[in-house]
Amino acid sequence: MSARHLLLDSPDLGRPVHLWAFGVIGRPLIVFPSNAGVAHEWRESGMIDALSPLLAAGKLKVYCPETNVSKSFSGRGSTATRMDQHHRYERFVMNTLVPFIRADCRTPDMPMVAAGCSVGALYATLFALKHPETFHRALGMSGKYRSSAFFGRDREQVYFDDPLAFVPNLEGQELERVRRQTHVTLVVGRGPAEGGCIAETAELGRLLRQKGIPSHLAIWGEDSDHKYPWWQKQAAHYLPQIL
Repeated sequence: MSARHLLLDSPDLGRPVHLWAFGVIGRPLIVFPSNAGVAHEWRESGMIDALSPLLAAGKLKVYCPETNVSKSFSGRGSTATRMDQHHRYERFVMNTLVPFIRADCRTPDMPMVAAGCSVGALYATLFALKHPETFHRALGMSGKYRSSAFFGRDREQVYFDDPLAFVPNLEGQELERVRRQTHVTLVVGRGPAEGGCIAETAELGRLLRQKGIPSHLAIWGEDSDHKYPWWQKQAAHYLPQIL
């Protein structure tokens, strides 16, 4: 399996960003890590091994960037400062990472798939809903989608990055833009460690259906937990369907 570690210089973040890339040809998948925010998470956790059949068949290329989640959603400081950090990261993805991947795939308009577990599911879903022209598919596993909950009472500045806040108010051209161009798959288990993920995943699934946004909601059984062995199974099951 082809595996590369790269550093992408990011003017938006003002530093190099770690990126792991796997595969030679195939549809590009951008993986957003969980709360640790590290680029090597899917490699170390067995997620890449779980996707090895897709990689070997040339159906998938996987790009795993780090995030600055420790300075944004799970960070400390004012809401304005933390959201500025998140928006800097969003600009890195759109201005640096996506162009790099398209050049790497030698396809200038290549559509992307986004995926993530836990807080990575929030990232994947946000990018699909905010940038559907680029991210035509998203897979969120065991996500918590009320991102304003990371910020206590100061939630107004988080509105456009909180799917459970802005999706109910999507309408007109903005809604049609999302309806036409993206599809969101949400998966969660009923295991004891899934906690609030169940309610928030079900709520987002309901909102997407109400708005006519193409989506699929799956709630697995009580043995399906908030752990990598289950995310490996979920990724291996759903990614072949949405590529």
